[in-house]
Amino acid sequence: MFANVIQAGATKDAFKKLKLGRVPVVIHASLSAFGYLEGGANAIVAALLDAFPAVLAPTFTYKTMVIPLTGPPDNGITYGSGKDQNRMAEFFSKEMPADPLMGIIPETLRQHPQARRSSHPILSFAGVNADKFLKTQSMDEPLAPLGTLVKAGGWALLLGVDHTVNTTIHYAETLAERKTFIRWALTGAGVVECPSFPGCSAGFQAIAPELERHTRKVQVGKGLIQAVPLKKLVEAVVAAIRYNPLALLCAAEDCGRCNQIRALW
Repeated sequence: MFANVIQAGATKDAFKKLKLGRVPVVIHASLSAFGYLEGGANAIVAALLDAFPAVLAPTFTYKTMVIPLTGPPDNGITYGSGKDQNRMAEFFSKEMPADPLMGIIPETLRQHPQARRSSHPILSFAGVNADKFLKTQSMDEPLAPLGTLVKAGGWALLLGVDHTVNTTIHYAETLAERKTFIRWALTGAGVVECPSFPGCSAGFQAIAPELERHTRKVQVGKGLIQAVPLKKLVEAVVAAIRYNPLALLCAAEDCGRCNQIRALW
């Protein structure tokens, strides 16, 4: 039964094998993708903090979101459709757990004694030694921490996941002037408007071939760790969208945000 246990030091060794040097990173992760890892999410977070000087992760909180009865047009949303969602919505606080879609590893990073978290009521980030990135976030520019990370020579680490959860692609979309949306969230000050909300990410894996030559990979158990330099990632995404304004959109017929972007063309 212990034959398939991955030793806690395996991730630490894997990060060394990537040979990234002392660079800041943003992580996206699925613990279950690796199989049974000794020490679980705590072991991965410890290995990350040992290997990199600053570690950042999205800790988004979708359960704060509400849908109004009316709002601006062309917003990729059905107004008045949130009766049940609105009733279950919760007020944002910095102690609120990250949405389960973020995974247990970002949530474990958020709970680290040295971690700080930004205050966006939907699109917060948490990190250790990442204050200079976190403080750039605003309501108008929720993805600004990623832009600062790009300028700092940061890398994206995909731990057992692919580009469909790579939030920096959303940042690159804004540089390519792709349409963003407005959403609303519950806070202690009431319902607040959250502009610059990104579109759908379900089609983002299509950028992988363009990044293959820049991507470093190492296997840990059943999971693949991929490291992508953020500058190359942003350049590839911006170039793809400028060449084809519909690039990286998903194929779902009922995707309101992707359909709204298609409607512009």
